[in-house]
Amino acid sequence: MTIKFTDKVAIVTGAGAGLGRSHALGLAARGAKVVVNDLGRDGQAPESALAVVKEITNLGGEAIAHGANVADMDQVQDMVDQAMSKWGRVDILVNNAGILRDKTFSKMTIEDFKLVVDVHLMGAVNCTKAVWEIMKTQEYGRIVMTSSSSGLYGNFGQSNYGAAKMGLVGLMNVLAQEGRKYNIHVNALAPTAATQMTEGLITPQMTELMTPESVTPALLFLVSEGAPTRTIVGAGAGAYAVTRIFETDGLWLAKEDQTPEGIAANWDNLMSTDNQKELMIAGDQTLKFVQKAAEALGIDLNSEFGVK
Repeated sequence: MTIKFTDKVAIVTGAGAGLGRSHALGLAARGAKVVVNDLGRDGQAPESALAVVKEITNLGGEAIAHGANVADMDQVQDMVDQAMSKWGRVDILVNNAGILRDKTFSKMTIEDFKLVVDVHLMGAVNCTKAVWEIMKTQEYGRIVMTSSSSGLYGNFGQSNYGAAKMGLVGLMNVLAQEGRKYNIHVNALAPTAATQMTEGLITPQMTELMTPESVTPALLFLVSEGAPTRTIVGAGAGAYAVTRIFETDGLWLAKEDQTPEGIAANWDNLMSTDNQKELMIAGDQTLKFVQKAAEALGIDLNSEFGVK
């Protein structure tokens, strides 16, 4: 089945170049009307965003540019208002805008830490908040947070970036639950492309494969009508994977062993991957721990508390 976005309206932040540009062009090529956002001055779209709009319109598509700073809620609201005024709906939001201020934590200023968090995390919060009620009313919405392996797994010199990118996973987890009954699907994309950190690790030939265009198919899938929700998809160089957060099965410790020494003595068992599971909501962990305690103490949770 061909994935199309006919009559859908999409906002792509940070779309003047790189991944954002590729996403905007990919959406437009499949029929979406696109707001091409990139940071300008005084709310005016920069040349980069206008150039992407021209690419789209030259191919027969519809697009407008907007220069909102995603960290400024008033500017974000103006962007969404313009989309609504022109097309009357917003179906897709791609939170792609971002910046880097890389330094080791020792050398990083608090200002640079906050700036990166404001753009990546709060920028996504602002844009999502501005479209959330629209999508609820429509009973349709597809939102993608742009996460990163730097947040999922860590990367030297990127404490600010990694914290923001992992924060987006937490935001996705909650909004996917809150949006489910309104047919709002919220996912995360963890892209990788040729950067300075890959120099010396891969050959120039492989670097040529790590294009924005090789990532965009994953984005298009995650904002399609048949998209999953609460899913992290990694993409790069034409390869794709799903990241999941698992919790080991663990074990219950008797009262006398509920000490740091008791945990140390049982560490290998706690680390065992046997029967580990992907927990879907926070309450799954609570229920699991209570069930382990009840089983060890001979308490029937069903008869005592109605817990199955």
